[in-house]
Amino acid sequence: MENLDVMVLRTLQGWRAAGRRALLATVVRTWGSSPRPVGSIMALCEDGSVVGSVSGGCIEDDLIDRHTRAYAQGAPTANAVGDKDHRIPSGPPTFVKYGVTADEAHRFGLPCGGTLELLLEYDPAPDSLATLITALEAGRLMQRSVRLVDGAVTLTPAAAPTELAVDAERLTNTFGPEYRMLLIGAGQLAEYLATMALFNGFAVTVCDPREEYRGSWNVPAATVVSDMPDDVVLAFKPDRRSCVVALTHDPKLDDLALLEALNTDAFYVGGIGSRRNNEARRARMIEHFDQTEESLARLRGPIGIYIGSKTPPEIAVSVMAEILAVKNGVTLPRDMEVAQAKNDRELAHNDPGALVCGVRAA
Repeated sequence: MENLDVMVLRTLQGWRAAGRRALLATVVRTWGSSPRPVGSIMALCEDGSVVGSVSGGCIEDDLIDRHTRAYAQGAPTANAVGDKDHRIPSGPPTFVKYGVTADEAHRFGLPCGGTLELLLEYDPAPDSLATLITALEAGRLMQRSVRLVDGAVTLTPAAAPTELAVDAERLTNTFGPEYRMLLIGAGQLAEYLATMALFNGFAVTVCDPREEYRGSWNVPAATVVSDMPDDVVLAFKPDRRSCVVALTHDPKLDDLALLEALNTDAFYVGGIGSRRNNEARRARMIEHFDQTEESLARLRGPIGIYIGSKTPPEIAVSVMAEILAVKNGVTLPRDMEVAQAKNDRELAHNDPGALVCGVRAA
């Protein structure tokens, strides 16, 4: 499953290229709690089809009701007094607010006190959308600026992600290429992790030179390669929207790939293994590859958050949760780290308890 923004833009471009009327809605401001963050987008076609999301669904329903006849009963009556137009307007972009009053917040399913503002762009130009999609598919970070007076769009390459900005003249939003995940190893755990990553909008590449593992791979949406992992990391060129996860338990495959990944801008680099195996990995890297504790500071392991996972799918949930937390800039409490949590539980398990009348309590 591709990145949600790319999916929205691609679908919208297809509608417009086919001559169908459509609008693009962007969350530009929020006050209090809101279901979706600033910068979220959705597209609405004249037939009521929707892709993307700006809320939990109720605001989408209202936009469908306002701008299409998907919810209208019977054929439209051109001269009916008070009949809704039920069409997508023409003209420059417009702002619309939801949740301004308590009644509206309840009606639209917004959290208590939540208000959000949307910018609606009517009939975006399909050629501009196609140019943006092509740039994103090529891995480029792009800035899309919309002039509010007439809806004219300017596309420029961006050096770094920036927050959405809106003023009296224009709205500027940054669109990035897909997040990417490189998995070293094509075992069962990798299949579960790849599946979860795909659903979260990552493009997944799996590297395993072992034919017996590649032959049983069962996630067709992932790209599978057979070169040596360290060479694949170099060719993959991890950037700030990439993560590299080693899952083979084989130092000959995992170690060199992780070392190459640590020399990149990848936002997450980690290897599977127990506390003992991860300590051994670090010792090998320091002894044989001239690494230091400082150079290995970004190397994660044991990977995942502590949820008591035992099976491959449970471990995949744990690892995916940690990757998403790092991606989203969330600092997890230390007691959620696998190593720390297991150490704490061992200390509690081995605590002999207090003395009671000369006998330790159980």
